[in-house]
Amino acid sequence: MPLDWNTVVAKYGQGFKVPTVAGGKFLQISSVDALAIHIETPLWQARLHRANLEKGVDLIEAGTISRDPGLFVEDYMLYVANERATSVAHILRDLGILDATETFSIRC
Repeated sequence: MPLDWNTVVAKYGQGFKVPTVAGGKFLQISSVDALAIHIETPLWQARLHRANLEKGVDLIEAGTISRDPGLFVEDYMLYVANERATSVAHILRDLGILDATETFSIRC
């Protein structure tokens, strides 16, 4: 199933605290527009581009990228972009696209 940007805008558009995969912390989304999710922390700000997020979800659906949050980060950087892949994992897990696991799987 492709990423539904309308769902992303409805859920995160006015700002949202996304729980992190592990550690009991939160990722602060400040806004969403037609091109990106905007995130901010006290130390940095970033944009997660819609085109990259959509490509990542398409590759998950195709079986190219793992649904395991830990493995996803490596795959996303390899196949999509080195664009705050851990932040992308937090968001896609919150959307139910990635597995709910908090453990790390090892590839053999």
